[in-house]
Amino acid sequence: MKVYLIGMGMGAPETMTVWALEAVKGCATLVGAPRLLEPFQESHTCVPLIAGSDIAEYIEKQQEGPIGVLLSGDTGFYSGAKKLWTLLGSHEVITIPGISSLSYFCARLHTSWQDVKIVSAHGRSHNVVGEIQRNSRTFALTGGATRAEDICKELTRRGLGGVTVSVGERLSYPDERIVTGTAAELAEQSFADLSVLLAENPDPVVRPFNSPGLPDGAFLRGDVPMTKEEVRALAISKLRLEEHHVVWDVGAGTGSVSVECALACPAGQVYAVEKKEEALALLAENKARFHTGNLVVVPGSAPAALEDLPAPDRVFLGGTSGELEEILHLIFRKNPAARVVCTAVTLETVAEAARLFASLEGADMVQVSATRTRQAGRYHLMDAQNPVWIFSGEGRP
Repeated sequence: MKVYLIGMGMGAPETMTVWALEAVKGCATLVGAPRLLEPFQESHTCVPLIAGSDIAEYIEKQQEGPIGVLLSGDTGFYSGAKKLWTLLGSHEVITIPGISSLSYFCARLHTSWQDVKIVSAHGRSHNVVGEIQRNSRTFALTGGATRAEDICKELTRRGLGGVTVSVGERLSYPDERIVTGTAAELAEQSFADLSVLLAENPDPVVRPFNSPGLPDGAFLRGDVPMTKEEVRALAISKLRLEEHHVVWDVGAGTGSVSVECALACPAGQVYAVEKKEEALALLAENKARFHTGNLVVVPGSAPAALEDLPAPDRVFLGGTSGELEEILHLIFRKNPAARVVCTAVTLETVAEAARLFASLEGADMVQVSATRTRQAGRYHLMDAQNPVWIFSGEGRP
C-alpha cells in the first residue's frame, strides 16, 4: 500500500508546499497529531495518533490506500519519519519534506542559519545551556521537561544572563508570538511547551588549540603557587575530560588547571575552589583573560566548600591542606564513579595519597621531573624543577 509521510511545515496550511497539499488531497485518510489534522476534519477521515508504533499498527490493519501521515516541520529534522521508515518497510513509502521550524523561525527573524548549532531538548535530555555556552549561535527545540524559560533561567544562573535570546511559539498560527531579549529578561516570562529558541552568545568558550599545555606566561600569577605547564598537561590528560563534564579543581591557586579544564569542557562546568584571597583575585582575572564563562570561582576551604557543589565527573586535587581523605570521601559520596587526579610534592602527601588511591579503580602513580633551560649570557643552563607525583584513579559505580 502507498503511504505518504508529509512534512506539514509549521502547521498552518499556508506553510505547506504544493507537493504536500497535492498529497493530502489524494489521501482519503490522514493520520497524525490532532493539531495537524484540524484543517482537514471536514474533508478527510482523520485518525489522531502520535506514536510511531501506533501509526504503523493502524496502517497495517487498513486494506485501502493511499494513507497520509502528517508530520510537523520537515521530515528530516527531528521528525517521526525516521522511525516510520523502519516500521513501514513493507509499504511503498513516499516522503515529502516540509519547511522546518529552524528555517521558518530564522526567516521571521531576518537571519541566516547556516552557522547555527542545532540541538533538541524536546522530549529528551540535552545540555542546551552547555551548547549555548560554547557556540556563538544555537538553535533549540524545547518542550516537555525543558522549556524556553528554564534555559533562560539556567543561562542567567551561569552568568550568561546577557546573552541575546529569541523565542518563538505557535509559529505560523494567528496567535504566533516571537520575543527577543536577554536571557535574564526572558527568564521571567512563560512560553508554550513546544517553543523554539535562538541564542546568540558574543563570547563563547573556545579552546585556542586541541590539547592542554597553555604556556605558564599566559597566566597572571603573582606569588600564588601554580601547577606548571609540563605537569599540568600530563595531569589534565589523566583526567580524561569530555566536553560536557562537571569538574572540581580543589586548591585552584591561580586557576591554571581550572582554565585548561574549562577550555576542554566547553559544554560543562568547572568549579575552582580556593581559600586564599590573593589567589581568588588572580582566579577571577585569569577567568576573564581566557573568556571561560563556564568557570565558577568558589571561595572557601575543602571539604566544607564542596558540600553545595553539583556532583563532579572529574576532580583535580592541587592542594588539600591535610584533608585528602575527607575530600575523597565527599567526592565519592557525591559521585561513586568520579575520576580523581591528585598532585603531591611532599613525602607526607605522597605517602597518604599512595595509601588512599590504592583502593581506586585503575589506580596509577607517576613521578614527573622537568628540567628547563635558562639563559646565562651566551650559555644555557639546566634549571631543574621540583619533582611532582601524580596520582589518578576512579571510584566504582
